[in-house]
Amino acid sequence: MEINKVAVLGAGIMGAGITQVLARAGYTVAMRDLEQRFVDKGLATIRGNLERAVARGKLEAAAAAAVLARVRGTVDLKDAVADVDLVIEAVVEVMAIKQAVFQELDQLCPPRTLFASNTSGLSITEMAAVTKRPQQLIGMHFFNPVPVMQLVELIRGFETTDETFDCCRAVLEKAGKTPVEVREAPGFAVNRILCPMINEAIFVLAEGVAAAADIDRAMMLGANHPIGPLALADMVGLDTLLLVLEGLHRELGEDKYRPAPLLRKMVRAGHLGRKSGRGFYDYRK
Repeated sequence: MEINKVAVLGAGIMGAGITQVLARAGYTVAMRDLEQRFVDKGLATIRGNLERAVARGKLEAAAAAAVLARVRGTVDLKDAVADVDLVIEAVVEVMAIKQAVFQELDQLCPPRTLFASNTSGLSITEMAAVTKRPQQLIGMHFFNPVPVMQLVELIRGFETTDETFDCCRAVLEKAGKTPVEVREAPGFAVNRILCPMINEAIFVLAEGVAAAADIDRAMMLGANHPIGPLALADMVGLDTLLLVLEGLHRELGEDKYRPAPLLRKMVRAGHLGRKSGRGFYDYRK
């Protein structure tokens, strides 16, 4: 099956990034969100990214204009998915919401349409089970910032077919990404390893072992990480990190995945990282 038209559900940081890389790869993309203000913000993000690329000499102005011309923002779900080959869901990391989205898509999309979820660690099989096309649903976990990060985890659900997998892998490779095949498991591969490490850094901070900047500096210099774990948590979003850790703890039942109390407290306070202006660091300056 050849993919030409794509719909991305969600115009936030991840949805806008996914839309941008696919449009730059030549795909026609409908980016949909619940409210026009979210759509407008997503379009502005894409436009800003492309303008910076042009200013740095990494992209011709005509090429940037062509990318924007392939993107259409909308709040109309039916219109967005009416004749697409692939839908990528990038909505909030809550299973019930994702299932409701895929149930609706199942009714609106042509039989040929493939479904993908940008979930950070929720069950692809559980999402697929609410549709009449479980063989055509796959996990497509991009990393933030999407235009920069090379990796995409491509996750097979219990019934995902080779045809679906190969088709989605081809899309990612055309978009310049490097997909890695992952069998479904809580947290997949990267977050199964990464999130407990970030969580432990939060415990170290809460216990007063070292300050946030020193923890990050130590991991960057001592483990050769490009960014420290607490700064990375701020980039990911502390609410998203908490949801992933809660999922790991619930699914695997091991205390090593128990979210740090400080993380819960910060999320309750609305200190979610870069997107809220405050997290382990202050971004309001």
